Amino acid sequence: MTGRSWLITGGAGFLGINLARLLLTRGERVITLDLLDFDYPERDRVRHLRGDIRDREALDRAMRDVDIVVHSAAALPLYSREDIYSTEVEGTRQVIAAARAAGVERLIHISSTAVYGVPDHHPLTEADALIGVGAYGEAKIEAEGLCEKARREGLCLPVLRPKSFIGPERLGVFALLYDWAREGHNFPIPGRGDNLYQYLDVEDLCEAIWLCATLPTEQVNTTFNIGAERFGSFREDFQAVLDHAGHGKRVIPLPVAPALWALRLLDRLGLSPLYPWVYETAVRDSFVSIEKAQEMLGWQPRYSNRESLIRNYDWYVANLERFSSSSGVTHRVPWKQGALGLAKRLF
Repeated sequence: MTGRSWLITGGAGFLGINLARLLLTRGERVITLDLLDFDYPERDRVRHLRGDIRDREALDRAMRDVDIVVHSAAALPLYSREDIYSTEVEGTRQVIAAARAAGVERLIHISSTAVYGVPDHHPLTEADALIGVGAYGEAKIEAEGLCEKARREGLCLPVLRPKSFIGPERLGVFALLYDWAREGHNFPIPGRGDNLYQYLDVEDLCEAIWLCATLPTEQVNTTFNIGAERFGSFREDFQAVLDHAGHGKRVIPLPVAPALWALRLLDRLGLSPLYPWVYETAVRDSFVSIEKAQEMLGWQPRYSNRESLIRNYDWYVANLERFSSSSGVTHRVPWKQGALGLAKRLF
């Protein structure tokens, strides 16, 4: 089962590079398709193609002689509604069509637990209602609908719904916490932070993808929640990072209503990188059941929330010079802190 050819859409991103590294260690051939360059040390071991998943010709070229496709390309919530829809929905439509035309063995689609919206109960199972919040959640639901249709028509198409995943190469919104922790600031959060909040280590996600590609079709041809098995409260897990940083700083709870209204205002004014899905769910429980993946795939996550956050923090500190002057809207770079950067002086 080794030596197969894998195409990773969005392969130059955070998940892409971590999955590529795992596959290379297992003797697989890796092709990546992305709008961005594949600027990692593994560049000479990977066939990288610059291209857009909305471009059918680019997909057809990328899928020649490919056995497994992992579709992880996505426009994150900070993108425009138009870009999110065209990438998540129309891009997924094109990926499915190209995969079927190329006769690939399996197409693994990376979705998101954002499809559940802001639920009224926990843990969430794969059978729960899909109620997307905002353009991103809505587009993810529609993309999953395309996957379900293709599965009914005969394509082996596992769908993974991961919680927010972290680990080496992850920046984005988590760079806010790591930056404040490294510089020795307290870290404010809306509410008391007693809500249970589940994350996921990217290494554990990559293992789930591997299982979906290697186990028999009847075990994988469905939808799975993927998340950490061991997790604590929002406050406890963030406090573990501050403790690890060693400055004796604390997570500072703020009154919920004023904090959320302030974040909403900064968001509308374009002065904060935090979008509604981040700050509106930060005060609520957020965790999914992973029993289906454990039972059907034999998948077992290795890392707890705290272990993943600290592992990511250590990578951030060790690689700070690489990205200290960069920013953007992907997970590969820190997001501009805007007014939140000025707030550091208060904490």
